[in-house]
Amino acid sequence: QVQLVESGGGLVQAGGSLRLSCAASESLFSIRHMGWYRQAPGNKRDMVATIYDDGNTNYADSVKGRFIISRDNAKNTVYLQMNSLKPEDTAVYYCRFISTSGYPYWGQGTQVTVSS
Repeated sequence: QVQLVESGGGLVQAGGSLRLSCAASESLFSIRHMGWYRQAPGNKRDMVATIYDDGNTNYADSVKGRFIISRDNAKNTVYLQMNSLKPEDTAVYYCRFISTSGYPYWGQGTQVTVSS
């Protein structure tokens, strides 16, 4: 079974940066798109950023201009560069891969904490 392994989370001061990575443990034949979601305590899991197979991207309004999503299909890896971090960015971040058949793969989640 394919596993998505996340790394790069941690504690950072407001205004700082972090770079999250998410890599599949096994090669995948085809990925339609890759994305990042986040969930803060008491909240639902929301989309943060998505990158599609044609290279197009989509971002939540709250992170536009601060976060950048990128991918390396050959390495089955997606990245999230997070700049100008704010305390409200504090959450558990989950990566998600969607296959061409529509099957979702989820990462285990990584904690991002932004202090004031």
